[in-house]
Amino acid sequence: MSPTIGVFDSGFGGLTVLRELLRIIPGSHYVYLGDTARLPYGSKSRETVVRYALSSARFLEEHGAELLVTACNTATALALEDLQEALPIPVIGVVDPGTRAATRACGDAGNGERPGVLVLATQATVDSHAYARSCEAAGLLATEKACPLLVPLIEEGWGSEGSREEMCEVTSQVLRIYLREALESTSNARAVLLGCTHYPLLRSAIEQTLSELGHPIPVIDSAQATAEAVAEALAARNLVRDDVHDRCEFFATDSVAKFARLGTRFLGSPVENVQLIDLGG
Repeated sequence: MSPTIGVFDSGFGGLTVLRELLRIIPGSHYVYLGDTARLPYGSKSRETVVRYALSSARFLEEHGAELLVTACNTATALALEDLQEALPIPVIGVVDPGTRAATRACGDAGNGERPGVLVLATQATVDSHAYARSCEAAGLLATEKACPLLVPLIEEGWGSEGSREEMCEVTSQVLRIYLREALESTSNARAVLLGCTHYPLLRSAIEQTLSELGHPIPVIDSAQATAEAVAEALAARNLVRDDVHDRCEFFATDSVAKFARLGTRFLGSPVENVQLIDLGG
């Protein structure tokens, strides 16, 4: 039997991680939980985020997960160690895999200084300094930039394929302002790390804007890096994938119709048969 991989997020962004998992690790059984009734996690205390994350994780373990992916930057930053201690299965977050990918992209600064990486994230993730700590441990110097307008723009579809020209222009201008401010605050950025699972939907626009600003540096997708880390963990545990087709189950704690509609955009394929569950307060 193929392994069952549990994936959870406070909402839709983690579906970009699932999208990469489906690409890199086909033929597995995926169980995705969007805790939409209790989002956003970023406005909650650490104690509350840990409680929410544990309830989501235990639900997925009860549904057969043999490996858990915390596809949420806030939950990774505030609850990963608690999850790893509480669960008998491997738990992988999104921060350290992104940092490792950034390390490979940055290489050696060559002048005795630490290579710099520019981290784009939500305000909550920036305030946690999870990426700064992870980068410090990896020998990188992180410059963290909060981009609070990007998540609502992405969820509204502004700047996505098929959106109107004026919508794309608004998103382009917002990106230009954020990236210009970020680049002015650092002199040695050798890569940009997307520290929010919503942001891969704007990766092409971010790459284009960086080029227009005269900084055509690599853009690291932490969702892709996380999927690669999961593949390595499965190989280490000798969990063989032998199914021909992927199997995906979707659960949400609120608004299943909205989850299916927005989720289809994030996953890049139809999100169907979303089941409503109640994890409590």
